[in-house]
Amino acid sequence: MSDLAKNSNLHIDGAALWADLMETAQFGGTEKGGVRRLTLTKEDKLVRDWFMRTCQSLGCEVSYDSMGNLFARRPGQDNNLPPITMGSHLDTQPTGGKFDGILGVLGGLAVLRTLHQSGYATRHPIELINWTNEEGSRFSPPMMCSGVFAGIFTEAEVLEKRDRAGIRFGDELEAIGYRGEEVCGQHPISAYFELHIEQGPILEAEDKTIGIVTGIQGARWYEVTVRGKDAHAGSTPMTLRHDALVATAGMIEAVSKVAKAHGPSAVGTVGLIENRPNSSNVVPGEVFFTVDIRDPDDAVVLRMEKELKTLMEKIASDNQVTVEIVQIWDAPAVHFDPACIGMVEQTTQEKGYSARRIVSGPGHDAGYLAHVAPTAMIFVPCKDGLSHNEEESILEKDAEKGANVLLGAILKADTELNSK
Repeated sequence: MSDLAKNSNLHIDGAALWADLMETAQFGGTEKGGVRRLTLTKEDKLVRDWFMRTCQSLGCEVSYDSMGNLFARRPGQDNNLPPITMGSHLDTQPTGGKFDGILGVLGGLAVLRTLHQSGYATRHPIELINWTNEEGSRFSPPMMCSGVFAGIFTEAEVLEKRDRAGIRFGDELEAIGYRGEEVCGQHPISAYFELHIEQGPILEAEDKTIGIVTGIQGARWYEVTVRGKDAHAGSTPMTLRHDALVATAGMIEAVSKVAKAHGPSAVGTVGLIENRPNSSNVVPGEVFFTVDIRDPDDAVVLRMEKELKTLMEKIASDNQVTVEIVQIWDAPAVHFDPACIGMVEQTTQEKGYSARRIVSGPGHDAGYLAHVAPTAMIFVPCKDGLSHNEEESILEKDAEKGANVLLGAILKADTELNSK
């Protein structure tokens, strides 16, 4: 039987994939049906332990590197070849859903299960990866450990990162027992594929099952501190106040205005804010907040940054406060590998799935992997485009189809890549 004929007989067990999604949603499950599984917490450890046990039951060897990135390896016919890889992340937002990130990990697990149960022998080793701290919700910025892998960040700087409570990343990684000996970034990879929910409304609106992702838009994150002067709310005249919160309100509005002015693709968000001293009868003396700006064109992101800084400095001056703006993350736009994109697209055509090419608005680990290996992504629709929300929802049949495309792309890469 030809490789093409053998490949066409392989199919994802959609029911098993869905059962895995529902089971893992219990690790950090919330009353509203979502998931709170922050990086390097006990919930993160529990789902990692589950991942290791499950992959080992399929005959895989599981290891982890110095940043806690997990690698489940299924041997190939030639284990001297660098592995073809797939993956995503197991961590979530504080009020996350059941599918963001973990669909890519469990979809990859479904691929391993299919290969294991069929006895299919690939030429390359096949590896499934869980990347540590993709979300960046506890330790900022996001995609830190795929970033270390790709040489974007250093291991030393990430280990010293602290959460809002002052807890050190390196200490928490040691505490859950997932700091490995292999230096992050020394793990060979021949290609990388990532399955993910779209986290936007386009596929659902156009009644498409598969998004063939061609790249990721550029993004920059900032931490902003506005400093005024604490004062009594009852005795301080309005004209003599140095109100940090009033100034911040204008700055938040400016973020929205600048993004709208560069529409329709540009976006700007203030997602975290801390008001100090946060007392009902004290004029706020200091405010800390974050800014997230994005656009597929890096030049637009730079223009937005310049305009925002100018506006924020003027607002600070007008309100007799100071503003400090610190850039904490710069992720230029990413363009995925044409050959890998082609493997995804050809598979969707062979399966008869409705599909369209699409650019990702959110960032993903695949964006950093594209710096070190041929990379592509696969999207499936989510209801109302909702993500980073406990109500996040997808269809079981779409999860299965997305994993089938992942399987097909992996098998094409195994046949077509010249990794010698």
